Amino acid sequence: MEVLKLDTKKNTRTLKEINAKIRTGDAQVLTAEEMKKLVESSGVEVAFKEVDVVTTGTFGAMCSSGAIINVGHSDPPIKIQRAWVNDVEACHPGAAVDLYIGATAMSETQPFEYGGGHVIEDLIRGKEVELKATAYGTDCYPRTRMKTNLTKDNLNQFYLLNFRNCYQRYACAVNSRDETIYTYMGKLLPRLRNATFSGAGELNPLMNDPDYETIGIGTRIFLGGAQGYVIGEGTQHDPQNLNGTLMVRGNCKEMMPDFLQGAAFTQYGTTLYVGIGVPIPILNEGLAKKTAIRDEEIFTHVVDYGVPRRDRPKLGKVSYKELKSGVITIDDKRIRVSSLSSLKTAKKIAGTLKSWIENGSFYLTSPVERLPIDSIFKPMKQTEETTFVANVMHAAVTCKENEEIRDVAERIVTRSVNHIVVVDDRRRLRGIVTSWDITRAMAEGRKALSDIVTRRVVTVKPDEPLETTSRKMAQHNISALPVIDSKQKVLGIVTSEDVSKLLGR
Repeated sequence: MEVLKLDTKKNTRTLKEINAKIRTGDAQVLTAEEMKKLVESSGVEVAFKEVDVVTTGTFGAMCSSGAIINVGHSDPPIKIQRAWVNDVEACHPGAAVDLYIGATAMSETQPFEYGGGHVIEDLIRGKEVELKATAYGTDCYPRTRMKTNLTKDNLNQFYLLNFRNCYQRYACAVNSRDETIYTYMGKLLPRLRNATFSGAGELNPLMNDPDYETIGIGTRIFLGGAQGYVIGEGTQHDPQNLNGTLMVRGNCKEMMPDFLQGAAFTQYGTTLYVGIGVPIPILNEGLAKKTAIRDEEIFTHVVDYGVPRRDRPKLGKVSYKELKSGVITIDDKRIRVSSLSSLKTAKKIAGTLKSWIENGSFYLTSPVERLPIDSIFKPMKQTEETTFVANVMHAAVTCKENEEIRDVAERIVTRSVNHIVVVDDRRRLRGIVTSWDITRAMAEGRKALSDIVTRRVVTVKPDEPLETTSRKMAQHNISALPVIDSKQKVLGIVTSEDVSKLLGR
């Protein structure tokens, strides 16, 4: 067999040449971390001459994931209409016994604790799962219900099929509200008391080949501890904003639970942590330079998740170097920041992929079609108008904290309201009192308003959807919310009656 040798005088090399060197054990492979150090110490030209492949890695929650399984035909056969695996409902998108288990589908008996991601992990670990199914029955598929236990060895096919993985970068999340919120970016404390981020930064596959020169349909990758493939751009692929994504596929029967794990985010839902590593063949000096990118060169926005809108406010920009330091600064405020991804596992993925290539068990493939670099992610077209707090709020009846209870009681009667918002001289929120608070205080002979003011007030912003307002009222068992701006100034109030009139509740 002819061995192709690289002409070091050329400023390019081919994938065929690199695979030939892998075959003979002569390929020079570095992890992304090692490549950056080499470029810093010796320069791009030397790095290109010395390195054939750079391996990357990322490990984080990738909600748009799931697995296709084929459970085989029962006797008599069944055309499954609905199915549950360990009480997690599976989608039935195709023929009689093909199912899709979505990572974010939740157990009907253990919601928010166990879901599709856990089912996939349990099967990969070799555990037995319970399958329940119902059907309407046909002449050729007469069975209408069944129940059985299965392991991955009983399945004909068990393939990971993830339609959006490996975001090029993620936003950093904070929360400006007065209460804690629970999101897909984790638990966010009130008033910017913490921040979270995701992604591997300089180790991220798409950050090391940002123009997708070597990545596309057919690219062989590390996926969940096994070899998998890129099958196209992921949904919401947005390369012009450095938010490229991958659609990937791999055989779950060959995967390892170290790199594919079910998870649950408190009060948000379930997901699947996925490990992905993409080898970057160094075909030219340009790629050598791109794989030298550092965390301090990768920036992302700090986004206020306290505003429940599609286009959330951006409070600033930070680099991944700052994010990984554990502290970021926004408007002179130091905020502790934590990662939802595992950098340790990302490094392990890059190292494992490197060893596979070095020992000749992993060869590189040319994409039959590169990922698009000019596609634009469009928002949903909406034909129904959404009602926001600003559309229904009305003027709040207010008082100062130094007023007497009797005066406030009189205001409740004359203005026919049940809530009085307590403000300071600049109309900034200081608390709230209700007609019930006033009635009880007068019955007890109290005179100081400060003794009965509720200090911890649940509030809303004018640009919040009315549906969110309704959920807040139900969650806290209250009937009105002061409307405030970012500086705590009271703009108005919205009541349960306002919500009921518009939402028909």
